[in-house]
Amino acid sequence: MKLLTNLQLKEVDRRTIEEEQITSLELMERAATVLTDAVCQLFPQPRIFKVFAGPGNNGGDALAMSRLLSERGYKIEVCLFNTKGKLSDDCQTNAERLLDYPDVSFTEVTSQFTLLPLQKGDVVIDGLFGSGINKPLEGGFAALVKYINASQASVISIDMPSGLMCEDNTHNISEHIIKADITLTIQLPKLAFFFPENQQYIGEWFSLDIRLSTKAINEADSKFKITKIEDVQPLLKPRSDFAHKGNFGHGLLIAGSYGMAGASILAARASFRSGIGLLTIHAPRCNNHILQASVPEAMVHHDENETHFATPFPTEKYQSIAIGPGLGVNEETAHALAAMLKSSRHPLVIDADALNLLAAHKTLYPFIPKGSILTPHPKELERLVGRCNNSYERLIRAQELAERLHVNIILKGAWTAVITPQGFCRLNPTGNPGMATGGCGDILTGILLALLSQGFSPEDASLLGVYIHGVAGDMAADQQGEISMNASDIINYLPKAWKQIEKNEYLCCAKEQRCL
Repeated sequence: MKLLTNLQLKEVDRRTIEEEQITSLELMERAATVLTDAVCQLFPQPRIFKVFAGPGNNGGDALAMSRLLSERGYKIEVCLFNTKGKLSDDCQTNAERLLDYPDVSFTEVTSQFTLLPLQKGDVVIDGLFGSGINKPLEGGFAALVKYINASQASVISIDMPSGLMCEDNTHNISEHIIKADITLTIQLPKLAFFFPENQQYIGEWFSLDIRLSTKAINEADSKFKITKIEDVQPLLKPRSDFAHKGNFGHGLLIAGSYGMAGASILAARASFRSGIGLLTIHAPRCNNHILQASVPEAMVHHDENETHFATPFPTEKYQSIAIGPGLGVNEETAHALAAMLKSSRHPLVIDADALNLLAAHKTLYPFIPKGSILTPHPKELERLVGRCNNSYERLIRAQELAERLHVNIILKGAWTAVITPQGFCRLNPTGNPGMATGGCGDILTGILLALLSQGFSPEDASLLGVYIHGVAGDMAADQQGEISMNASDIINYLPKAWKQIEKNEYLCCAKEQRCL
């Protein structure tokens, strides 16, 4: 599913009107009907809806909804804010239509701001501005937002919480943005929905299909998409009856240091649960016994150093290499990492302390093999690119880094961003807050290593690896609960996750269903 900018969505609206030979008013009525159906599903019992409508088409949607909700027996009180004496044509028409509904309490505000009283149990429909703004709200509208936010009413925003911009909110004013409990966005979600600092405004969101032009959406140029199960399932490769372990690659995992053997164990176990043929773990001698006992399927290659990675070595016989989990940031390790980068003939999976070492030695950036996969969490990314003001800037800077270094970047988070060397970004819907626990990143590294070993391209490995990592996490949360689950639980559910996707039996996750 593509994510489009506000300007692109307006063009899709125009194309829909042109292709279907309908009026913009008819398209507004279609949207209002779908929005009304959604509201009635969310609030099937009698409620008082307090509707705040602005002068543009978002206000027109709200007025049309008011009429339709009244027809279904809901009590409606409407405030239309027309302080400049100018309504959009479709908003004007819906305002006139609403006058024929005597059961609807309708007030048009033309000068002093009149405020509907809000009580606990009321439901506010926010139709002030939606996606139709490009600067912070001010004056009376800012005061109105503060009034709504201070109330105990539930708030439903149409398309966007008023005051929130669709993409970049770097220079916005937090207090001047509606804090919705539910956002019913039209046709496609907006990029701003995927940033954690905006959750306080968006609440729970649902994307409502109003049948905008599929052709126009497909032809729109966008670097942002949401991964869907149908994007992932075709990537899986069937195994031949005559296959042997050599067909599935020999991976090298450079991981662990004194006191940090667990990271290498988790990554290794995840690799074996993701189809790797052979795995060698390069580790300091101090971790030998625990690795041999914990991952008997793996071979262990010893570093000459007792406690940390310090000795580079030939890697020609390996099909894939991952480096970083539990590695430590010793200066000897930095020198060994530099040597490995310069000599490697394959894209690497670079994670954890390997990223921190790169951040501390930025002169190594040009030596990162093209196509490599970097897997930073937000703080690790900022060490690589510098401090960012918000998630939007962080995502843009990650795209710029991926393009500059010709690498794939997996920016971890609630909606993990998988970014290609061309700057294309796929937002991953699987996963849950229970995965915010130590070791989950090591597991992702192990999965990616296994996929690269089996011949997946770095782009496909990133897309599939992140998705399956989240699916296993969702299964673990379903059985263990988000509070109680740990990283090992995710590994334990990898077999089931792979099996369900392979057999096309996996049902979409909750976040993915919001995008249908």
